Amino acid sequence: GVVYCKSCKYAGVDTLLGAKPIPRATVRLTCKDAKNELTVQFKTDKNGYFFLQAPITIYNFDLHNCSVSLVSSPLKACSKPSNLNGGLKGAPLKPEKPSTSKKLPYVLYSVGPFAFEPTCHKN
Repeated sequence: GVVYCKSCKYAGVDTLLGAKPIPRATVRLTCKDAKNELTVQFKTDKNGYFFLQAPITIYNFDLHNCSVSLVSSPLKACSKPSNLNGGLKGAPLKPEKPSTSKKLPYVLYSVGPFAFEPTCHKN
């Protein structure tokens, strides 16, 4: 997935027009069932992308009980989580088909993109 800071022009609107990626933003994977909960937090890279290798214990959960959500932004001026693509409430994992025919040693899922809202000063 990717995490962005929305532009002031489109704050409050469900669009990423003018948005910029946020390095070191924190997102959370949460899986729950009646008895257990698994939570893993991770940060975006310098381009705002995140790739999580979940612990093997994730297979103890039905993956439809797992979601990814925004936690925090390192940018004070862009730190309000938006619910774009479920970033605030938690987005379900979407299975991705690998772009290669080679058998990968993992199963790939995607979410987002997510965005934080900026603090904008009105003139």
